[in-house]
Amino acid sequence: MTALATNTRGTTPPTSPARPSLGARITHALGGPLVRVLLILVGLFWLVPTIGLLISSLRSPDDMSASGWWTVFTKPSQLTFDSYQKLLENGDITHSLLNTVLITVPATVLVVVIGSLAGYAFAWMEFPGRDWWFLGVVSLLVVPVQVALIPIAELFGKIGLFGTILGVVLFHTGFGLPFAVFLLRNFFAEIPRELLEAARLDGAGELRLFARVVMPLGGPAIASLGIFQFLWVWNDMLVALVFTKSGTQPITVALQTQVRQFGNNIDVLAPGAFISMVIPLAVFFAFQRQFVSGVMAGAVK
Repeated sequence: MTALATNTRGTTPPTSPARPSLGARITHALGGPLVRVLLILVGLFWLVPTIGLLISSLRSPDDMSASGWWTVFTKPSQLTFDSYQKLLENGDITHSLLNTVLITVPATVLVVVIGSLAGYAFAWMEFPGRDWWFLGVVSLLVVPVQVALIPIAELFGKIGLFGTILGVVLFHTGFGLPFAVFLLRNFFAEIPRELLEAARLDGAGELRLFARVVMPLGGPAIASLGIFQFLWVWNDMLVALVFTKSGTQPITVALQTQVRQFGNNIDVLAPGAFISMVIPLAVFFAFQRQFVSGVMAGAVK
């Protein structure tokens, strides 16, 4: 009787399974098929303006003034490439598209190259006042573009850069560098010190260390910066309105000048706007893997 009582007292009663936390239940619910279908529908709804612009660019001005773009699903004969043919024959639009490339590509390359070098210097090189210099660069992030438009326009006018593509490139480069230095310095600072010390022991100098070790490891962050800068410069209109003239205007300003006094030049605006939008979208989707890697860098160890 005593042994039975001892065994009864010594046996651990069965425990009920722990109840999942609220976060775990929400995560499990969000992974269901119903939520995935809902997200797909939201994504398609987000694409409706893009699809509408594409269909509008493939319709004649008479059809667009008579009915909405969705009527093309019942009358597919409305689709035509005449608007794109007129767009290619419009010298102002094609020249402005070339100007946009000449502005966006150098402004993106300069920001990536200079920002990478400065980010590495602030992260791993010792020089007097490094932290104060970095603090000064970061403080420039709060300076709005609108504040500097008139002073820099006057400066460019005095040195002969106003109204030129070079002036627009320098403006975008100057205002893109603070964010670039801030982003890349924080990313490069997470590189293990032992890896850099091992490369120095092998005889690598600073430039070789930067090119062979830091740049490959910082590829995701550099790609993310390049995408951000490309989109910002390509879609810019404010700076282009102030600093460009008729021969150096990008596509955003050229499309704005196509607006007539008593109506819109829709047969040029619709295909021009779609081309202006689809190019940065193509760049984003082409580098989306690097972009996601850069955004998630440092999230997990």
